[in-house]
Amino acid sequence: MNNYINGKWQEIGTGHYTAVLNPATGEEIAQVRLSSTKDVDTAVSAAKRAQKEWALVPAPKRADYLYEIGRVMKEKKEHLARVLTTEMGKVIEEARGEVQEGIDMAFYMAGEGRRMFGETVPSELQDKFAMSVRAPIGVVGLITPWNFPVAIATWKSFPAIVAGNTFIWKPATETPLMAFEMAKVFDEVGLPKGVANIVFGAGAEVGTALIEHPDVRVISFTGSTETGRHVAETGGRHLKKVSLEMGGKNAVIVMEDADIELAVEGILWSAFGTAGQRCTACSRVIVHKDVKAELEQKLLKAMKPLTIGNGLDESVKIGPVINQKALEKIASYVEIGKQEGAKLLAGGEILKEGVLSKGHYYAPTLFSDVRWDSRLAQEEIFGPVISLIEVESLEEAIDVNNSVVYGLSSSIFSKDINKVFQAQRDLDTGIVYVNAGTTGAEIHLPFGGTKGTGNGHRDSGVAALDVFTEWKSIYVDFSGKLQRAQIDNS
Repeated sequence: MNNYINGKWQEIGTGHYTAVLNPATGEEIAQVRLSSTKDVDTAVSAAKRAQKEWALVPAPKRADYLYEIGRVMKEKKEHLARVLTTEMGKVIEEARGEVQEGIDMAFYMAGEGRRMFGETVPSELQDKFAMSVRAPIGVVGLITPWNFPVAIATWKSFPAIVAGNTFIWKPATETPLMAFEMAKVFDEVGLPKGVANIVFGAGAEVGTALIEHPDVRVISFTGSTETGRHVAETGGRHLKKVSLEMGGKNAVIVMEDADIELAVEGILWSAFGTAGQRCTACSRVIVHKDVKAELEQKLLKAMKPLTIGNGLDESVKIGPVINQKALEKIASYVEIGKQEGAKLLAGGEILKEGVLSKGHYYAPTLFSDVRWDSRLAQEEIFGPVISLIEVESLEEAIDVNNSVVYGLSSSIFSKDINKVFQAQRDLDTGIVYVNAGTTGAEIHLPFGGTKGTGNGHRDSGVAALDVFTEWKSIYVDFSGKLQRAQIDNS
């Protein structure tokens, strides 16, 4: 699998490849190029040349390409979903949802081609006009993770396209096939050469080269907080605009007046969807002491029928985790939880029986009696592990929710409108759900978080345009004389 640069498949580079494995079966499904800094230079040069002309294309015309991209993705939805499940492991139902998210993003951002609003304001001087407009920035670098190999890429690339930028996309080496498929979509719709460029390879080589390249003006990164901190430090030294979307330690709050059955549904979907490998996954359940026992028992009952296996099987509800390293990390945190005194109620093991032995599967896991300040409750696990934390009041629940270094998503189940409004105000997260789990963001609202989750920028919604545009203020003086603001009108 070679790089896609300037509208062509390029074979330049190191000549080294790494295997892409199906996490459900362990089988090799592709070989992906490990690119060099030379590949990045080639891609950036192509993108820089293309951007000068692309920026002059009217935004509604740029949007027409996104409408076509959305149309083609819609036609290929089932094929794309099956490729996604094969390389990443999430169950086919979720894969279809992720592809649909990309389709929605294409159509939404295409609409922004006619809504890229600026402002006109009254000037303080006579015979003078004042306005602001959005301007493209130039060449942008996109670094995306393996857990949402197409959705997150569309959150970043589509607003970049409609805003008049060109981009180089470095997908995760674990999941390059969706980038390969998207390159074919770009080709099919006739996206001008050099607007979209894809360079495969490791973050240490390709990612670093993108961040340090003087002609790459913006870096949009989604991944771990540890890596994101390095991206911010490196980008900051080069005075780049850097947008970070990083980790989470998300919690569902269940109050004493909650609909417990609904809460159970929301918790299971949030905790075990994508085998817990979402930045918005629920890993903490903060439950009022009056309903803790009931919630615990109903969670255990609801977990028993969950089917685990290859995500291409329509009956399967939980697929594999991405690789052996992920399995080992999850298992290590389960041991930490035991050592800290948490009570293991279900799961807590790597699944090795039968066909599961060939893939990377971890049993859905439930801990009870977890201390709010324990490592199990504070650190991101990125797997199907739930920690039950008991509290005595809403105020305590909010404090526990806010105690972690992350601030991505939170949720509250309650029928009390007063509690709901207090929670949505005081929960220190970028996303708050009421009577729903911690996952399910929609593409027309900003996506991102506070504290260790991000650095103030957002993916999705109109806010995404702020990452890929600069504000330009324009003053037109038609008085025929020099007028000095704040001086001649004082």
